[in-house]
Amino acid sequence: MEQTLKRYAELIIKVGVNLQKGEDLVINATTDSAFFTRFVAEKGYEAGAKSVTVLWSDEPLNKMKLQNESLETLTDFPEWLVKSREYVVDKKAAYVAILAEDPEIYKDIPPEKVAAVSRARRQAYKRFYEASMSNEIRWCLVAIPNLAWAKKVSPTLKDEEAVRYLWSLIFKTMRLDKPDSVKAWRDHQDRLKSLCKIMTNKKFEFLKYKNSLGTDFSIGLPKGYYFTGGCETGRDGIEFSANMPTEEIFTAPDRKTANGKVVASMPLFYNGNRIEDFYFVFKDGKVVEYDAKIGKNILKELLDTDEGAKYLGEVALVEYNSPIQNLKTLFYNTLFDENASCHLALGKAYPCIAGSENMTKEELSSLGLNESLEHVDFMLGTPDLSIIGIDKAGNETIIFKDGNFVI
Repeated sequence: MEQTLKRYAELIIKVGVNLQKGEDLVINATTDSAFFTRFVAEKGYEAGAKSVTVLWSDEPLNKMKLQNESLETLTDFPEWLVKSREYVVDKKAAYVAILAEDPEIYKDIPPEKVAAVSRARRQAYKRFYEASMSNEIRWCLVAIPNLAWAKKVSPTLKDEEAVRYLWSLIFKTMRLDKPDSVKAWRDHQDRLKSLCKIMTNKKFEFLKYKNSLGTDFSIGLPKGYYFTGGCETGRDGIEFSANMPTEEIFTAPDRKTANGKVVASMPLFYNGNRIEDFYFVFKDGKVVEYDAKIGKNILKELLDTDEGAKYLGEVALVEYNSPIQNLKTLFYNTLFDENASCHLALGKAYPCIAGSENMTKEELSSLGLNESLEHVDFMLGTPDLSIIGIDKAGNETIIFKDGNFVI
């Protein structure tokens, strides 16, 4: 087990942030992940890290704060805490975030309080979030089990068995069941790059989605869009994988072009709360109607974050016949569940526009890219999902049939 964990840590360093000799490494980790954080730090030093800094958090303590402190206190983020994130940007450090979360830890906390703190955090850390979304820094988001998450995934198993089983699933999604996991990841990245090239060269103006769940929806792509996925390229020209695992290719849509109904195919966990059986209706890009059987009030808090939270910032394509989907497991964690399904994201857009690194926010906005404090993925992929691309001349190309790529 320890050797597999070290291989996982090595994968994060070599493929995730692609740490270069002499660079600083910053790890954001929960106290539940302390033992694994040490492995990542060890592999960072072995790769030549100049320094390793760990920013710790503790979910039960965070919940305690939400239960006992006033909203005024909770939303007043101290300067030293903001500076700790800006340090990552200033140092151009490689940044690894290790999640070990309870999917519903905040379910007993008033959702408006949780949402207000989330908004304040995103505003306080705005420079850091913008640097990561624009690839000014190389970053990687990964996860490891804790007991609460493992029991949510496998409630009938005993505690140790549940944790062990979730580890086994994560190892498969990370291709650690392959003899050479680094090579397996490079091969996987090459395939996703090939799909990105095809989707970019097609120069589609619109994508049309339809399935039996009720999704009947179209969305436009901005001029100069490109698809990326598997790995991205930092501003420094070095490739990295922002999410591990990942099975998606994605781009930014034109924020004012979404029309129709999108029905979610999987639950969404947002701010420690569950949203289930929900849908959105879009008109000229904006959510004009929505509902949920579970968590409608949570959905309202998300949409009310700011004006941009009511528009879309990402279009992501994931085959239904993907390694994560084939595990037939609901992970209760967006990092994994979004890579089992085609998805969209409400909120801020990744700047997937040719030449975006030299554009101002105003220029990106004029091309249709969305701005928001939020970026929240929700899943819509199904076994019968069809996606059609339409180019400027009106020619139609079948991209997805029966949930999978056919392009």
